[in-house]
Amino acid sequence: MAVLAVMILLGTGVAWGSVRNFENGIFHFTTALLGPRDGEDDGATDILLVGMDSRTDAHGNPLSAQELADLHAGDEAATNTDTIILVRIPYNGRSATAISIPRDSYVDAPDLDKTKINGVYGQVKLDRMKELVENQGMDPAQAEPQSVEAGRNALIKTVGDLTGVTVDHYAEIGLLGFSLITDALGGVEVCLKEPVREPLSGADFPAGWQRLDGPQALSFVRQRHDLPRGDLDRVVRQQVVMASLAHQVISGKTLRSPATLNRLEDAIQRSVVISSGWDVMDFLNQLQRLAGGNVAFATIPVIAENGWSDDGTQSVVTVDPDAVQRWVKSLLQDQDEGNTAKVAYTRDQTTVDVVNDSEVNGLAGAVSDRLTAVAFKPGAIGNNDKAKVDRSQVQTAAADDLGAQAVAQELGGLPIVADPSIPAGTVRVVLAEDYQGPGSGLDGTLPTAATIDDAAAEAAPSAAPPPSPVITAGSEDPKCVN
Repeated sequence: MAVLAVMILLGTGVAWGSVRNFENGIFHFTTALLGPRDGEDDGATDILLVGMDSRTDAHGNPLSAQELADLHAGDEAATNTDTIILVRIPYNGRSATAISIPRDSYVDAPDLDKTKINGVYGQVKLDRMKELVENQGMDPAQAEPQSVEAGRNALIKTVGDLTGVTVDHYAEIGLLGFSLITDALGGVEVCLKEPVREPLSGADFPAGWQRLDGPQALSFVRQRHDLPRGDLDRVVRQQVVMASLAHQVISGKTLRSPATLNRLEDAIQRSVVISSGWDVMDFLNQLQRLAGGNVAFATIPVIAENGWSDDGTQSVVTVDPDAVQRWVKSLLQDQDEGNTAKVAYTRDQTTVDVVNDSEVNGLAGAVSDRLTAVAFKPGAIGNNDKAKVDRSQVQTAAADDLGAQAVAQELGGLPIVADPSIPAGTVRVVLAEDYQGPGSGLDGTLPTAATIDDAAAEAAPSAAPPPSPVITAGSEDPKCVN
């Protein structure tokens, strides 16, 4: 949310002095843990955005009873970091990538046993407070900022170890801040597949498109009970809200009146904490070429959403740190190169028609079954009623179509042939006498139900949930969600 706020200032042409005044009014904290190490500076800016489940503002002042009621927050003191997002802005400023880490991810943390990542900040803060107050006799008011810094540092290191990314800057926002900033931007448009009513979060929304105010948006992103994928769907909710707000900002649809900017400035200065040494003007320069379609929101891969802690007492989201680091490296490389479309592509976006131009009966159906088993959308099946081909091929409207490339690779590297008559989002597989790939029975398998099941199992192991969608801030996103 801090990044989006800065982008608004960029888009509205606020004068340099105003930006400096805005920055000086934000609560800063100092830590030596941020920034590149020797020889590690890649020119990119990596920001850790943290959403705190707190009942205070950025300056430690408690929220009023009315604010707590409006936010469905209750009055329980909490220091859980329920939203953890790593944002990458590459050196050229042409793209942005936001990587969400589910709150229940079971991770290694400094000076702690393996634990849920959302508890690292609070547990380390509490341990440091006890050490300073009980063992060293320090006044609690003096011990508080040192304890908070210890908690933040532990979370920064934990995220860095999990993702393999060195965090340069840190931004923290509480429940109230999320609501105030959303209201300052005029609300947010979201879409639900089904109506929801969940009293714990206050979520009570019909199906379809709707505009939410700040408290409603907070309920929308906090709900995780009664969702098909629990915390993973909750993360997607957070991403579609941020994508929708980012699209409003980048596309120039945000209200541009001085009153709007004043509300935004007040909201951020009351509720956002950022690390010292973050040069806002330099950051603005990085964002000048950013377009909505080049902002992507993704979630780290997980092994299981309903795993168990080592002691068997807690339900956790199980992750493989090595797999997470490989995924993050690949994602950031593609996004840094401006390949947002590639980053956001999933196989279910492509409908595959398969036609038989050979003498092998049932070949088109067998190949279609194999493609459907690995998540492509099934299309028409039949015999080739167009010009006969002398070699098997994947036909598509444009040779660089990502779906065509994925289908061609799945079928053993078939050539791709451009055909403008084929509609966007559809590819046409033409199978000639030379075809020996999956589904042909000539690749070491037979096109039977068993081989189709094997292909499906290979594509999506039963223990792992399907990957979360990659959402962009482009005009086609965000789509309707659970």
